[in-house]
Amino acid sequence: MKTAIITGASTGIGCASAQLFCDAGYDVFNLSRRECPVAGVNNIQCDMTSATAIDEACAVLIKAIAGHSSVALVHNACRMNKDSTTQCSSENLRQALEVNLIAANSINQQLLPLLPPTSSVLYIGSTLSEKAVANSFSYVISKHALLGMMRASCQDLMGSGTHTALICPGFTDTEMLRTHLGNDRETLLAIGGMNSYNRLVTAGEIADLILWAHANPVINGAVLHANLGQKEH
Repeated sequence: MKTAIITGASTGIGCASAQLFCDAGYDVFNLSRRECPVAGVNNIQCDMTSATAIDEACAVLIKAIAGHSSVALVHNACRMNKDSTTQCSSENLRQALEVNLIAANSINQQLLPLLPPTSSVLYIGSTLSEKAVANSFSYVISKHALLGMMRASCQDLMGSGTHTALICPGFTDTEMLRTHLGNDRETLLAIGGMNSYNRLVTAGEIADLILWAHANPVINGAVLHANLGQKEH
C-alpha cells in the first residue's frame, strides 16, 4: 500500500494533490484545520501551531503507515501574511514560522525514522524561497528557511532510501493568493502576465509535479521551479 500525507490539503495545491494521489491509488491523509473535499481522503484535524495536535496526528499516522511500501510526505501547509521588515512583530513572525517551518520539523521528527525506502519528503516552497518582494516579510523568511531544511534533510537522509525536494510554485491561482491580494482582479491579471504564458499557474499543475517528484528519486535535494517562466525584473 502507498500512502500520501499532505498538510494543508483542504484547499489549493494541497487539495489538488490529494485528488491526484487518490486517483493514483494512494491512501491519502490530510492534516489541517478544515476537511479536504476530495472523496476518500482521511482527514485528521490538526492545528499546525499546536504541538499537542501534531503529536496526536502523528500517533494516528504512525499506525497508518506501518507496513506500507512507500510514503509521500508533503509539507504544504502555509500561512501568508501581508507584513514588512518594519511592520512585523516578533510574535507575528513566530506564528508564521510555526506553520510554515516548525510544524514540518515536528512531523519529521516523528515520522522520518519510520518511512520505508522509496519514500519522499517534499517541501512546498515558492519562487520566494530564493527571491523576495515587498510586504511579504514573514513569508519570504519562512520559505527561504524551508529551502535550508530540504537541503539539510537530503544530507541527513542519505542511504535511507527517502529522497527530498523543494517544489517552488510561481503565482498560483489559489484561495491563499487571492486572499493575499484582496481578490483584486486587476492585480491578479497583472501578476498572471508576469510569465511567458500570461496566466496564473494552476494548482493542478503543481500537483502533477508533486506526484512526479515523489516517483523520481533522481531529483533528490533538488529545487524544482514551477512558474511558467517568470519574467525577470
